Amino acid sequence: METPRGLWALLLLLLAANGVKPTSAPRTEVPRDPCKSLLSKPDVSDHYYLNDIARCFTECRQVGSSDSCALGNLESNLLHYESYLVENSMGTVDRPFVKSLVQNISTDTSEDMLFSLKPSQIPRQVMKDENKPPDRVWLPKSLFGSLQGNRPTVRLAITILDIGSGNIFKGPRLLQEEGGSVLNNHVVGLSVGQAPVTGLSEPLEITFSHQRHSANMTLTCVFWDVTKGPTGDWASRGCSTQLGAEQTVCHCDHLTFFALLLRPTLDRATVTVLTRISQAGCGVSMIFLTFAIILYIALRLSLRRFKSEDAPKIHVSLSSSLFLLNLAFLVSVGSGSQGTSTACWARGAVFHYCLLCTFTWMGLEALHLYLLSIRVFNTYFSHYFLKLSLAGWGLPALMVIGTGIAKSYGLYAIRDQENRISLELCWFQKESALYATVHGYFFITFLFGAVVLALVAWKVFTLSSVAANKERGQNWKAVLTMLGLSSLVGMTWGLAILTPLGLSTIYIFAFFNSLQGVFIFCWFTILYFPSLSSTSSSSGTTARLDQVHSTSHQ
Repeated sequence: METPRGLWALLLLLLAANGVKPTSAPRTEVPRDPCKSLLSKPDVSDHYYLNDIARCFTECRQVGSSDSCALGNLESNLLHYESYLVENSMGTVDRPFVKSLVQNISTDTSEDMLFSLKPSQIPRQVMKDENKPPDRVWLPKSLFGSLQGNRPTVRLAITILDIGSGNIFKGPRLLQEEGGSVLNNHVVGLSVGQAPVTGLSEPLEITFSHQRHSANMTLTCVFWDVTKGPTGDWASRGCSTQLGAEQTVCHCDHLTFFALLLRPTLDRATVTVLTRISQAGCGVSMIFLTFAIILYIALRLSLRRFKSEDAPKIHVSLSSSLFLLNLAFLVSVGSGSQGTSTACWARGAVFHYCLLCTFTWMGLEALHLYLLSIRVFNTYFSHYFLKLSLAGWGLPALMVIGTGIAKSYGLYAIRDQENRISLELCWFQKESALYATVHGYFFITFLFGAVVLALVAWKVFTLSSVAANKERGQNWKAVLTMLGLSSLVGMTWGLAILTPLGLSTIYIFAFFNSLQGVFIFCWFTILYFPSLSSTSSSSGTTARLDQVHSTSHQ
């Protein structure tokens, strides 16, 4: 037992004499941050650098990624990744976040080329006898012919990037828009050789497949523009969008990285702006509608004929219903979802009632206009205005009672693509009741008003053309007359039919429709203000309508 202990002691002395210290516990190395290594911009031929790209990309493509992602640098390196593929004969790349195909193409090829872009597979060429895949890119033969020069072949690189749900390739604009996204988080990259390819005489064609999207979402073909901002951003210059129910085709005249952007037509920011426009317009309309009602009361007290005329009474009834509608809208939007469910039910019912009253009185304006200017004869009805009032205020009440019994009122929320709430108000919680009692009822009254207005316009312009030789300016008076009548029958509400065309029509509808009260006040003032009565009663089409309004139901 002595010998081993002596040997161990001798061994320790020898190690100490040679300067070798006993080993201590190994130190824990700090993991290398692959994203920070990209900041030094190493040579792209370094395979270790490509592994860093892969690791950094995997980390940064997740939601809530770390601050060290260096998005601008990572996006720049990914854009140069195709350059690396073109320079090196790799054939294909199959990684979880990137699928690439590199293939030599003859510059004098006599056929167009079609490639599959299925995200879960490496891109591949599709032969003539195969069915077209849902996701594909079509490259015209003229593209390769324009690159001939001294090169018999060029190297084509097709890349599919899965950018994930993080901030990679979102761009400053898309990051600011709540609910916007890159469709399916897929970006398609195309490059031929090292030189940029732009201004193609025959554009390439990329087809993206997708599910049917909701009406409040828009699809746009875009490419990554490195010249926009410090890190680049999405742009649509040189690309056109051909929309389809389950496929969207992009035609572009250059090669780069492409994607299909999905944006909500009414995101939270847009809803806020439209709400502010509507609130301001409703406030202005309420002021002018109040002026119109006060003017009517003053004229009724000062002029005896106003007590027996039905036309100004109908105008004031419309003005009153529109005033109540604007007030109900301001209260509903301002209160949102506050209060109990019963209070929300009551606000929704009141808002619905005021809206139906407005639609009804616009329809009654059209009916009265038809009797006065189209039918003309046999237009006397006993208790005429009383019957109109029963219809104008009573019919909407019956519809609201029925809707309330069906428990259709409640909290209504406008949501974006990410299912986030953009606006809440007390309205309908059953879409079937909304379509029946609002959309359907509006369509009937609007269609009737449009037909009557068209008939009146034909008659007015016929009369003005006959009188054109006797008095100049009749056409302008006819146009002003039709504009005034269109405000009475609610033609501005017809702009709602055009809102699916895009965001610009929604802004136009919100602006003009919220100012209907201003238009009615202007018409009321021109038609009935005492200082203008003599002028209007002696000239033009407006006088003719005024006289008919004044005498038909006395």
